[in-house]
Amino acid sequence: MRIVVVGDVMLDVDLSGEATRLSPDAPVPVVDVSGVKRRAGGAGLVARMLAGDNWPVTLVTVLGDDDAGRQLEAHLAGVRLVAGPSGHASPVKTRVRAGSHPVVRFDQGCEKAPVPDVIPAMLREVEKAGAIIVADYGRGLAANPQLRDLLTRLAGHVPIVWDPHPAGPDPVPGVAVVTPNLAEAQKAVQSRGRKENRAPQDVASRDGGNTAAGDPAAEAGAVLLEEWGSRAVLVTKGEQGAVLCRRDQSPQPVPAPRVEAGDPCGAGDRLAASLAVHLLAGRDLAEAAELAVHDAADFLANGGVSALPDSGGEPAQPRLRVNDPLLLARAVRENGGKVVATGGCFDLLHAGHVRSLAAARELGDCLIVCLNSDDSVRRLKGPERPIIGQHDRAELLLAMECVDAVMVFDEDTPEAALERLRPDIWVKGGDYKGASLPEASLVESWGGRCLTVPYHPARSTTGLADALAKVS
Repeated sequence: MRIVVVGDVMLDVDLSGEATRLSPDAPVPVVDVSGVKRRAGGAGLVARMLAGDNWPVTLVTVLGDDDAGRQLEAHLAGVRLVAGPSGHASPVKTRVRAGSHPVVRFDQGCEKAPVPDVIPAMLREVEKAGAIIVADYGRGLAANPQLRDLLTRLAGHVPIVWDPHPAGPDPVPGVAVVTPNLAEAQKAVQSRGRKENRAPQDVASRDGGNTAAGDPAAEAGAVLLEEWGSRAVLVTKGEQGAVLCRRDQSPQPVPAPRVEAGDPCGAGDRLAASLAVHLLAGRDLAEAAELAVHDAADFLANGGVSALPDSGGEPAQPRLRVNDPLLLARAVRENGGKVVATGGCFDLLHAGHVRSLAAARELGDCLIVCLNSDDSVRRLKGPERPIIGQHDRAELLLAMECVDAVMVFDEDTPEAALERLRPDIWVKGGDYKGASLPEASLVESWGGRCLTVPYHPARSTTGLADALAKVS
């Protein structure tokens, strides 16, 4: 399923160097420029992030017929591009950085532009989307009436992530989630207060008491949830994470891991991209929001936009969870392939595991391992287990060529994980009999099969642990 990014693009230029002295003409730093990087910004940055992570993505936008527009097209190499004419100059944003710290930004052609027309090919591409990101940068595309009518029709059955802009229009009603930062959310609430001739606090009081007292993000999110008619509003708060506001539910804090980052530029784009990926994979919004906040933090911790290549090539920052089991299963099935899954604790990997996993992979087109979490292992095997934590166990499994993805589950049995994956084949070791597998009836309910692979009785985690205990 293809992700379609709809929105305004701009040419981002980064001038980087060191500032070691002040100008003799004025008390301003002199930056000795040592590097110049150009890249597609705005919606183009979102699309480049997704393409760099190997997700199928199309960028639907408009481009100016000028030198900056031609540079933008070149920097979007590797992205499927469907673009109409913008009818105005391409915006250029030039940032000057001293070390990792921004010093100043120059904007050219970024004044308010008329709403551009859309060509039929743009609308056709949006209509085919599996998930949509509207990356509004206030240049008018998100206000186009034909595009808005189409997005409104799609909102009921296609996950739409809307990243708003203070100079842009309201999101269309019914979108899955709108992602303003706190400043944008508060500005939108204040704007509504002025339009209605009310004080901002009077507007905020209409949330019916469904906010976390004293949390400005929750208060603003509750108001905008009503005003915009979206299914959710995720108000981001930088290093403090985010707050997820949904109808008939209390606001949910989404904490962010602590990172050392000098420039937050691009974090919102990474968050929107990640949300779309996880919603497309079938995750619920709360889980998708938590993962997206962590993805944005990882992006900043690993250099942010300054670590991105000029164009093409592999991204320098960590990839969005490319081994996502749900999205992998969907992609394999859509290409006519067979999804194979197996499960277990895999506490100490041994030769028996390796042989069984390799045999399972031969049965289909991908192998997804359902892995018991640490809590699940403790309940099944006692307080001394697992010997190795779930993150290390997952990493070891993914290092094997035959394993395509790992899905960690907290329950005592893998049935809930299987219900989400719905594999074509569920594999267990030969010490089980296929007919007696506890998951057999569940797997067969969607037309799947249960199979066994050869069991190697002389090799076991318990035996390996006992042997290690004797030499420790």
